[in-house]
Amino acid sequence: MRITYGTASLKDAEQLAALNAAVADDLTRRFGKGHWSASGTVRGTLQHVKTSTVILARAKHGVVATLRLAMKKPWAIDTKYFTRAEKPIYLVGMAVHPEAQGKGVGRRLMGEAAKVARRLGCDAIRLDAYDDRAGAGEFYAKCGYREVARVKYRGTPLIYYEVML
Repeated sequence: MRITYGTASLKDAEQLAALNAAVADDLTRRFGKGHWSASGTVRGTLQHVKTSTVILARAKHGVVATLRLAMKKPWAIDTKYFTRAEKPIYLVGMAVHPEAQGKGVGRRLMGEAAKVARRLGCDAIRLDAYDDRAGAGEFYAKCGYREVARVKYRGTPLIYYEVML
């Protein structure tokens, strides 16, 4: 499967929303209903593309993976657990289509995220992952991210990860 990587535009919103729905449906089927079951909307996806950096992986048949980087700290992140950074960026969403999982697409997407973060002058990427079987913590660790804390936010168990650039 030949994959190209790039930054999403507004015209990609429908495909991105469909990808997020496919991933949410797959996680719900495999792990039951949870925070991962919400798939978002095209309208919400358009807002994400307008207000953050959305990177995507595209195959011949369309978008197969995406992640979103935001300069604004997400509500579930408590910065006291992280290494001091002058200009961190936050990975606030990632989805790899079930048919593309296990093929290196997600790992390559994480590499693209690091390139974009460096171009933006950022010195760290921070994220949270569900501390649950449906969470992607093991994946982030394999990508070189360091676990910095395990917390509960509004009853949701999370793991905080970071990589310094």
